[in-house]
Amino acid sequence: MKILSGLVLLAISIYSGSPVVSLFLGVFYSFSFNLPDDYFTKKHGSSLIQIGIVTLGFSISLTKAYALTSIYLPYISLFVLVIFFLGIFLGKLFGIDNKTTLLISSGTAICGAAAIAVISPIIKANSNQLLISITIIFLLNSLALILFPFIGSYLSLNDDMFGAWVALSIHDTSSVVGAAMAYSNNSMETAATLKLGRTLFIIPLIIFLSYKFKNNDSNIKFPFFVLFFIISVFLGTFLDLSEQSLINIKLFSKIFLLLGLFFIGTQISLKSIYSLQPNILFLALILWFIAVPSSFYMALKII
Repeated sequence: MKILSGLVLLAISIYSGSPVVSLFLGVFYSFSFNLPDDYFTKKHGSSLIQIGIVTLGFSISLTKAYALTSIYLPYISLFVLVIFFLGIFLGKLFGIDNKTTLLISSGTAICGAAAIAVISPIIKANSNQLLISITIIFLLNSLALILFPFIGSYLSLNDDMFGAWVALSIHDTSSVVGAAMAYSNNSMETAATLKLGRTLFIIPLIIFLSYKFKNNDSNIKFPFFVLFFIISVFLGTFLDLSEQSLINIKLFSKIFLLLGLFFIGTQISLKSIYSLQPNILFLALILWFIAVPSSFYMALKII
């Protein structure tokens, strides 16, 4: 019954074509069957998103990718540094433990749950600190996935403006791409390109925290899918793909992204929601409320 229901909900997710529907059907599935922590959908959501993003790279021209990153890289760098160190300062101010502060700050500044998952073994965060941080990031991502496309439409943002805004202001790559997908295909290409540029800042963070916490663990995960995305952009540009091939690639990418969002939705549970602490939630909200308008201003002024 559990597997059959999951397959039906997956089919509805793909048929709907909506990132919001996919994510919340995943949450519904998790709540309905009280899925265990080791359930297979909870393990492979990020992998499906990464496949979808790498596939999307074949449809993005190298010229556009280079133009976007060269314009935005200084602003992305400034954004990441300000949000990260502001989070560290506010965490101390609110009396939050250093490890949870690092998890929330890294997740907000760089790439959400992916950054949290990468640095948690480096700083030796416990399971409760990890659970609380990922749950808060998930809830804010879900809110952004619903609201941002409506805000963008209301403000009549063009595709590149909206893509740049969500790439900077939303935590997880999955929700960035999901919100942009709900807006337009062009917006999704811009968002994916800039978001992966932001994700690269996980590399200096890994080096810094490994030194600070004296951790030389060789099992630390590096986001190799970013490199695969860059390769796919190069290949897509030089292979000179036909219009029909590009349409098929975008469809293939969209299916994987929708599946990934459904799987990610199953990662949330009632237990994780009940574990939330007000001061940590307050820290995440303040950082996000600073990130959203500042990134909007950047997108408006630069694009």
